[in-house]
Amino acid sequence: MNRASTDPYPRTPDGRYFVVRGRLWRLSNPDLEPMERERLVKGLMAARRAIRNVRDDPEALAKTRAQIDAVKRALGERGPVWWSDGAPDYNRRLVRDTPYAEWYLSLGSEFQIDWKT
Repeated sequence: MNRASTDPYPRTPDGRYFVVRGRLWRLSNPDLEPMERERLVKGLMAARRAIRNVRDDPEALAKTRAQIDAVKRALGERGPVWWSDGAPDYNRRLVRDTPYAEWYLSLGSEFQIDWKT
């Protein structure tokens, strides 16, 4: 299985996605420089924490969400894909509806969800 030892979510064999509750989520670009990745992740966490403080201010909330989106794009988790082989993006799709379905089923019951829902 292709997972980091501390990562509770399975990663696709190609390293492009991890799976949470049967849904694929794009991983960040592995080619980012470590210091740049760290800077971006710190910015992302700060913006996520800021959401709590601006929930009652629609303008500030929109601005904070835009910051989160910008950082996620810089990390490669949204926007144009970071791989160059022409493979389509399955971000946020149910794994059962993608070419990763067979791989996911092969992981066994530890990660399985009820695909009927």
